[in-house]
Amino acid sequence: MKTGPVLMAVCGVKNSGKTTLITRLLPLLCERGLKVATIKHDGHDFEPDVPGTDSWRHRKAGACGTAVFSGKRWMVVHERAPAGTKELVQCFPEADLVLLEGFKNSRYPKVEVIRQGNAGESVCDPENLLAVATDLKEDRVRLGLPENVQVLDLNDTEKIAEVILAFCQSAGKKSAQ
Repeated sequence: MKTGPVLMAVCGVKNSGKTTLITRLLPLLCERGLKVATIKHDGHDFEPDVPGTDSWRHRKAGACGTAVFSGKRWMVVHERAPAGTKELVQCFPEADLVLLEGFKNSRYPKVEVIRQGNAGESVCDPENLLAVATDLKEDRVRLGLPENVQVLDLNDTEKIAEVILAFCQSAGKKSAQ
């Protein structure tokens, strides 16, 4: 019995390449049969709709929320206090995996991106760190990582996808027990 999607964060410092990694992982994970949703944390306020569209005009005129739908997709924007991660995950009941972009201070299992010229060591709690994807030629000691954290080549997206898939399969077995 499925209890919900596996949640995993892809995190790192600003401009570390989180979005790039996620967009490279998505086709690989989908090819392997996973239904993957994403949730991105934005540290700044964002414009949820394209200026000038009808739904944007509705929001600017004072609507407390707007919904747009077509035969293939839908989007809902609420103007209210922020939703929690659990509430957002419930929007994707069909998902096997939800990749959370950001969330470096969360307790979710995570893959951290450490990129040359951007960061030199891990900024995440190693207790929740599954792997580090990096282009640095540093060893785990210089990156400040314990033995149980895998160090992966940032450019080996296939290997990163395999690690995530193995984690999903392991998490699925645990929830079935």
